[in-house]
Amino acid sequence: MSRDQLYRSPDLPMHDLIRDSTIGQIINYASRGRFLPYADQRPEYVVPSRYLPARENDATTLNEEDKKIKSESTTPATADVEDPYLVDWEENDTDNPRNWSFKKRAFVNFAISLLTFSMYIGSAIYTASILNLMEEYNVSFTIGTLGLTLYVLGYGVGPMFLAFLQEIPAFGRNPIYIGTLFIFVILQISLVTAKNMNTVLALRFLTGFFGSPALSTGGASISDVFPMHQFPYVLGVWSLGATAGPIMGPVIGGFAAQAKGWRWPMLELLWIASFSLIFLALLLPETNGPTVLLRRAERLRRLTGNKELRTATERQHSGTSEILYEALVRPFILAAEPVLMFANLYLGFVYGLFYIWFEAFPLVFNDIYHFNEGVGGLPYLGFLVSGTLGYVFYCIYHAYHIAPRYMRAVAQGKSVPEEIKLELGLIASILVPTSVLTFGFTAKASIHWMAPIIGASLYFPAIFLIFQSILAYITGAYPEHKTAVLTGNVLFRASIASVFPLFGRGFFHNLGLGGGSGLLAGLSFALMGVYCLLLKYAHILRRRSKYAVTG
Repeated sequence: MSRDQLYRSPDLPMHDLIRDSTIGQIINYASRGRFLPYADQRPEYVVPSRYLPARENDATTLNEEDKKIKSESTTPATADVEDPYLVDWEENDTDNPRNWSFKKRAFVNFAISLLTFSMYIGSAIYTASILNLMEEYNVSFTIGTLGLTLYVLGYGVGPMFLAFLQEIPAFGRNPIYIGTLFIFVILQISLVTAKNMNTVLALRFLTGFFGSPALSTGGASISDVFPMHQFPYVLGVWSLGATAGPIMGPVIGGFAAQAKGWRWPMLELLWIASFSLIFLALLLPETNGPTVLLRRAERLRRLTGNKELRTATERQHSGTSEILYEALVRPFILAAEPVLMFANLYLGFVYGLFYIWFEAFPLVFNDIYHFNEGVGGLPYLGFLVSGTLGYVFYCIYHAYHIAPRYMRAVAQGKSVPEEIKLELGLIASILVPTSVLTFGFTAKASIHWMAPIIGASLYFPAIFLIFQSILAYITGAYPEHKTAVLTGNVLFRASIASVFPLFGRGFFHNLGLGGGSGLLAGLSFALMGVYCLLLKYAHILRRRSKYAVTG
């Protein structure tokens, strides 16, 4: 079998997934390639003569096949004709995440969505435990709610210290995903057995912190494997999986807390996270291309003894200090940009409103309509129905409105302004005050409980479409600083949102459901006005920025 066939012939799907997973990598390394081998570890593999040490690699001995492979597998961006020791992808290389089959890429999307769901459900599943915690530890409602606040704050802070590690090829995405998930499970065991409220609160922050990588870089993992024309659709699937977590939390945790006390929702979270840990450690492949290529270079160095073999990223000598600066300092520098300042503020506001529902729902469905604790979580399922409809609308809008505009522009040799991505978010933003007002003014014993459920359900398409719109815009407007932009956005929006549950109950008690909803709707209308100004003038702000693209 020729070397080209070795790289082009895909392995059996299960072998392929296990080999590229965290457990598979450990088995491969420990057995030195005897088990779950790569193409370059098989007996029939022939080392390209260009990879051999200089004393064995005279230019006159290069065969025609090697010359052809070198010319076809390298690109001007990464290859140097004077550098025969550059390790790059082969033609149609199935180890390259960009060349994976659609089924494998779809499985990766499912696996990342499962991981994200497992972490996001940890926020709202806690709400079912608050009343029991108050009773057992004799604490106020505000102290009990801190467990939700600290978890949200934890997964806002975490990416600054954890997500940047995934950008270092020596680490890659999987060691961070699996390592932090393992720590999450261990901390969750401690939480289930906690003996006082201080321990509960400390562990809630830590579990949120170590559960954060998937929440901030899940989209990056998906972009590793999907081409750009498919990326918006599959990113939407991942976003639905992410936001389904907080929605399902009260549904799953409500009945458990009602029957068994506050520890059982936390125990359910432990089961979900433990299953995800086993499943992903065994089947989630590494998606970061530079990491996969780096490991190939390491195998080839061991195989040939040629220490000069390097990948393009190794040749660039990008230091860890530069990555640290991009993760810890750059987000705060970019936060002063007017475009990003508004994006962080507005997404923080709509995200905070999303979490304030977890305080408003018990006031309505438990206090007004007298649902018990378990049944009181079922109205959250209305979000799933409306969210699915919102995703369908998003796909239709993108396929029949956005994509054709890009195609026409390309055909005419023109560029499309990034601001068109903001249009959908502005359209969807009208649903925010509509949802809040409908919920607040129909939540009365004289009106059927279905009315406030419908009102609240309108919020999910709003937050989904607004997030898709604004996040797509800011990453497109700042392509050289995507990691810093997203890290800063997660930090600021989570910090804002974490405060909302603390005042939610008192807010509605003091102003009433109608008055409180009216105030929130008024704020959302004011922010819509700023959104309109951003849509009109953002291109001017981009031209004045030294970080944004100006095309």
